[in-house]
Amino acid sequence: MEDFVKDVLQHVENYYYGIVNVTPKIVLAVVVSLVSWFVAAKIQQISDRRLQKKMHDALLANFISRLVKAFFLVIGFLIVLRIIGLTGIAQSLLAGAGISAFIIGFALKDIGENFLAGILLAFKRPFSIGEIIESNGVKGKVLALNLRDTQIKSDGKDIYIPNALLIKNTLINYNSEGFLLQDFLIGLEYGADYQHAIAVIKKTLSDIEDVMNENLPTSAVVSNVTGSTIQIMVRYWVKTDADMTNGETKSKVIICIMKALKKENFDIK
Repeated sequence: MEDFVKDVLQHVENYYYGIVNVTPKIVLAVVVSLVSWFVAAKIQQISDRRLQKKMHDALLANFISRLVKAFFLVIGFLIVLRIIGLTGIAQSLLAGAGISAFIIGFALKDIGENFLAGILLAFKRPFSIGEIIESNGVKGKVLALNLRDTQIKSDGKDIYIPNALLIKNTLINYNSEGFLLQDFLIGLEYGADYQHAIAVIKKTLSDIEDVMNENLPTSAVVSNVTGSTIQIMVRYWVKTDADMTNGETKSKVIICIMKALKKENFDIK
């Protein structure tokens, strides 16, 4: 019994000294992690400001600054591994059997795919920050291009679309140099003076302040005839802003045109 107690005490003592020996390493590792994160964030802010001044491309500058931050975070992570003595374990995992490499590669497949897609999007630049895009049934205003996903604002919600989906699927950019094309259909009774109606619509569009009438053509054309209804397609350009995604500007234009047509005694279907 006495030997058993001695063995227990000996093990407890060994554990105690082991914890005492590793505690400074853990504390130092935590400090290095925090410092690495702080330094990486500051470097990202500085590089983002300087890149935007030189490149005049907010989307690409923001993406490159995020890459710089990720690079310094990886360096900090490797330093932490070395401090706590896990460098050998990390090396053995990377140099392990083929099955281990396959499992790790498969697990990181989506991350790597989205990361590479983000690089392609940043340099190909099919859209810029502030523009309105649609992909995978989601339409909204671009807020940021991240390393893994693209953040857009739609109906007051932040939506994150994986970058790989934007590369693989159809991507629609509704903007042209900061302007957005909007359109809608208006139905008139068959037999109505559609030429006069088109003239009224164009005149109304020219009087609406939010509609861009200089160098960006507005149009109103007969697009179809169905039964007893003549359909007129109305197309116009507006500046890109927050009201584009919630439909306020489009609603305002439709109401103005409907009022103008009713004033001219047109029967709207």
